[in-house]
Amino acid sequence: MSAAPAPSATRLPYRLVATDLDGTLLRSDGTVSPRTRDALAAATAAGAAHIVVTGRAVPWTKYILDELGYDGLAVCGQGSQVYHAGEHRLLTSVTLDRRQALLALERIEAETGPLALAVSRDGLDGRVLFGPGYRVGDGELPASSTTDPAELWAEPLNKIYLQHPGGLGDDALAAAARRAAGDLVGVVVSGEGIVELLPLGLSKAKGLSIAARRLGVSPTAAIAFGDMPNDIPMFAWAAHGVAMGGAHPEVLSVADEVTATNDEDGIALVLERLLAEM
Repeated sequence: MSAAPAPSATRLPYRLVATDLDGTLLRSDGTVSPRTRDALAAATAAGAAHIVVTGRAVPWTKYILDELGYDGLAVCGQGSQVYHAGEHRLLTSVTLDRRQALLALERIEAETGPLALAVSRDGLDGRVLFGPGYRVGDGELPASSTTDPAELWAEPLNKIYLQHPGGLGDDALAAAARRAAGDLVGVVVSGEGIVELLPLGLSKAKGLSIAARRLGVSPTAAIAFGDMPNDIPMFAWAAHGVAMGGAHPEVLSVADEVTATNDEDGIALVLERLLAEM
């Protein structure tokens, strides 16, 4: 699943196809359908580059890219990392100022009450560390837990995960965090039960712009696919934003187009149409 464009006599109207991972490129079972693989391969053959843009940090992304045979650039960690999948090399990395993040957390908890935390440590092999009370989903991703809250802050971080023990919803928790500390950190909702604090000004669009410059592609030649509010900056950056079926309402409200769900080959349907129009 090469991400680099191949020479072609005919070309898509877009030279870059940017796809979110969870809820977009991946089906609910964690796989990419043969139809979507074929559509992306055809788009690449027609002159477009494919870039995966995900909220997952590199350690939670690289094994998926390896399984897909993906060998191009990937934007990980909500834009904090640009990763070369073929070379297994981290090209850029932005970390969170931990003192600023602690101040932000104090402000947020003054409004919401105590929160459960997890952190994503920087680097190719950085682990996600779950603090006391943080509810962990099933899976075999590289992660560990600690009963010592101070350990969460012991190493460089690319983001912090928040959970409200009283059941405050994702959108409400994110809104409270922005009100309390939006001048110190970025706040995104990237999936069900996933509210994150990021370096201020960081977004998927920031990381995507770095990767696109390396490929010599401008935003006017890009199409982006996504499903959650953390994809909205990517939609604003690209010429055309496509929301997956069942996407978050905020994403649907700003999308240029809505396609089918990730389980219904939503990406493939759009790319097949574009290829047929060439």
